[in-house]
Amino acid sequence: MTEHKHDTHPEIVKRLRRAEGHLKSVIAMIEDGKPCLDLAQQLHAVEKAIANAKRTLIQDHLDHCLEDAVGSLARDQRRSIDEFKAITKYL
Repeated sequence: MTEHKHDTHPEIVKRLRRAEGHLKSVIAMIEDGKPCLDLAQQLHAVEKAIANAKRTLIQDHLDHCLEDAVGSLARDQRRSIDEFKAITKYL
């Protein structure tokens, strides 16, 4: 299998490592009996970090891999691809 990297991958790794650190903190907080509100706030931060990493990965894939796969298209066909890319921002 060939290596598959995009310019956004280092940023995605950074976000996931940050989420990993937050998650480890949450586990320690649970074990230490910290208040539920604090736990919920930290879990929300983990969730957002992972969601942002996923969104970045998907958008990058659409911007590069999908573009490479479809090549140049007629204007009417291009609109459908552009709309598809735009709507995925709401995932």
